[in-house]
Amino acid sequence: MIKTAVNRRTVLAAGALGTAMLAMPTVLRAQDKSLKIGVYGGYFKNSFDKNIFPEFTKATGIAVESVAEPTGEAWLVQLEQAAKAGAAPADISMMSQVAMIKGQSTELWTPLDTAKLPNATNLLDRFINKYPDGRIAGIGAVAWYITLVTNTDVYKEAPTSWQAFWDPANTDKLGLLALVSNSFLLEVTAKTFFGGTNALDTEEGILKVFDKLAEVKPNVRLWYRDEAQFEQALKSGEIPMGQYYHDVTGLAASEGHPVRSTFPKEGGIQDSGCWALSRASKKAEEAHIFINYMCQPAIQATLSRKVGTAPTVKRELLDLNEKEFAAVSSDIEPILPRYDLLTSKADFLNQKWTELIVG
Repeated sequence: MIKTAVNRRTVLAAGALGTAMLAMPTVLRAQDKSLKIGVYGGYFKNSFDKNIFPEFTKATGIAVESVAEPTGEAWLVQLEQAAKAGAAPADISMMSQVAMIKGQSTELWTPLDTAKLPNATNLLDRFINKYPDGRIAGIGAVAWYITLVTNTDVYKEAPTSWQAFWDPANTDKLGLLALVSNSFLLEVTAKTFFGGTNALDTEEGILKVFDKLAEVKPNVRLWYRDEAQFEQALKSGEIPMGQYYHDVTGLAASEGHPVRSTFPKEGGIQDSGCWALSRASKKAEEAHIFINYMCQPAIQATLSRKVGTAPTVKRELLDLNEKEFAAVSSDIEPILPRYDLLTSKADFLNQKWTELIVG
């Protein structure tokens, strides 16, 4: 389910620190600099506490207090309420793309100064989150992929297209994510059958895509909210095909389970999270130093190796070898979620999803 997915993936980023800052750790330490950073609890927080934050403090002299964020939109609500009172439960937080858009509507995010983020030029453009007027609301922290997964005992050959979901030969064999907001199956359908996600630009187009997606229903054995339930069924072959997280599937395969993750020719689904600075924070200087540090290719590579997230920086800047890169990402152009629609048309999409897909 998306909450767990964001839990596991949305808390990493890579960045680089300017040489001037690297040269002054003792000065910063003398000023007793500190930063509260919100990351999703559990695996992500543990990984950051172990692999990222100590090295950042060593490089900059800025002490980090990591704060475990609740999942979903509960943290966004807490940040909003605290900001109204002039407080910041965390200075910087890792936020989903939908939460970024919702936070923009109340000016929750302090616009970031690109002059203080020279390493942000390392990022792919899609990982720069902007206000409608062009101000920088957030910087890509981590990314991850949802791909087409199969049980290798049942499917000897890997499928090459998302069209496999619609193949009558796969009746009652699929496990798909249960929500319009975390499955991104509208985007998959639009890319696979309608030439791209711009087919979703109008309500008429959305309804056509819904009709096509509805044709997949006879093939669906499980609409899942519990990741572990589907993962177990995939491993056993009970539900031998579906959509799942590329990194988790690869880990299961490396442990000897008969599963594979495939990037279809139309691309895997790439979701991501952002670093964002609360307007109530008094630590803008330190926040910029941290975000700039996290935009470093070396840090992004560390995240890929240690946490399994896809890098947000350009591939040519990374020292990941072919195997390391393939474990977390792909050169095939990804399917990008239409976060704009998931916020502006949420009620309409949820209603039609219930009526036409899972109802």
